[in-house]
Amino acid sequence: MTRKILGPFNRVEGDLTVSIDIQDGVVASAQVSSGLFRGFERILVGRHPLDALAIVPRICGICSVSQSVAAAHALATLYGIHPPPNGERVRNIIHAVENVADHLTHFYLFFMPDFAHPHYSNQAWYPNIHDRFIAIQGSAHREMLAARAMLMRLMGTLAGHWPHSLVIQPGGVSRTVSAAERIRLQHWLAGFRRFLEQKTFGIPLEALAELATTEALSAYQANHPHADFSQFLQVNPSLKLDQLGTCRSALLAAESYPVEGKAWSPAGVWHNERQAWHSAHIREHSHYAWLVDYDAASPHQDHTMPLLDKAHAYSWSKAPRLDGQTAQTGALARGVLRGDPLLAALWQQQGSTVLSRVVARVREVALLTLKMQTWLQELVLDDPFQTPLPTTPVISHSEGFTEAARGMLGHWLGIEQGQIQHYQIIAPTTWNFSPRDHQDQAGPLEQALVGTPATDADSLAIQHIVRSFDPCQVCTVH
Repeated sequence: MTRKILGPFNRVEGDLTVSIDIQDGVVASAQVSSGLFRGFERILVGRHPLDALAIVPRICGICSVSQSVAAAHALATLYGIHPPPNGERVRNIIHAVENVADHLTHFYLFFMPDFAHPHYSNQAWYPNIHDRFIAIQGSAHREMLAARAMLMRLMGTLAGHWPHSLVIQPGGVSRTVSAAERIRLQHWLAGFRRFLEQKTFGIPLEALAELATTEALSAYQANHPHADFSQFLQVNPSLKLDQLGTCRSALLAAESYPVEGKAWSPAGVWHNERQAWHSAHIREHSHYAWLVDYDAASPHQDHTMPLLDKAHAYSWSKAPRLDGQTAQTGALARGVLRGDPLLAALWQQQGSTVLSRVVARVREVALLTLKMQTWLQELVLDDPFQTPLPTTPVISHSEGFTEAARGMLGHWLGIEQGQIQHYQIIAPTTWNFSPRDHQDQAGPLEQALVGTPATDADSLAIQHIVRSFDPCQVCTVH
């Protein structure tokens, strides 16, 4: 058996290294290592609960809003308040802008450039992919970045700036929207939508949303070969992305984008059917992390204490588990639990693969853009946007969950004598890129890499798998 160390990976937020053991030309086992300790959870201890709104967004400059939303949910529970519908809708728009921008950045700048590698120059689809997506010089990049900039005008107007905005509060949002602003926001969103319909999908967003079967997806690809999403689908037959990086861990998602008690993306866990999950069933394992091992601990009792000389450790990341089992999270989990027929069909036919994970993210761009237009239209401009915050909390422990672009994000908060006594965070990449746990169960990416061809000529396959999960390592260890 031969061991190979891959990394640090480029086009990844933070430090990522993957060690693989190769036998008979394929990956026999893998170890995924997050190489950066950050300490945000320790920084929060001893501070006023509302200080979390200023500190946790700075965990990451990519999913800053998601961190704010999770913290706001935890604080709203702590203080016993609920945002008004306007506050929920504006918060949802701000959050959706960040997640859609993240999906686009991943697809155009992080994922697709790998298919422009000279290794694929003998493929029939290569010339178009190369001209469109090659890093820096591809024709798609300038167009996408201009459209993304137009989308981010909604963020600038509603959140003031990005990242690390303070507009998201436990009681909603700290600004209102005027009639003139809504018109401007609708105009910018319509311009962004035109880019999606003309370049990314080549069809109206409603038509893309109506694709309900794998046969319909194949027909779309055949009828619109020049759309960017279609070009990705054209890669699949020759590279078998629908068989690459298979991960059968349960799908896990939190509730996200709620309005008046109903979330557009519901919480749940999917094994062979949709089931409810409870946060009390989540445990963090630190056996293989360079952290003090508190055994399998609830986030309410676990701590993040460095232990540099831990001989058998290989990552700074903990290993979260649900009911003792691994779970994967992301757009595919959201879609299946939402009842999306196309993603449910992909999951049933192939499971979680490079193809199904990326299709889920790109499809969500269309769906969330349509939802943003709806939320904007539904604002009742004369109604309140924020519920006032009480002077003191009503409970001492709370939790807040949401969905970042990469999957489920959870915050666990405990206070004592008016100050934060305990704060724990489990990010999507902590789930997907976790090391082994106390039972030596491999994390989702470690599972997905097993069986992958691992010769030098096949090393791109490993990159496709890693990028399909889209690691954000700075979120992984706090």
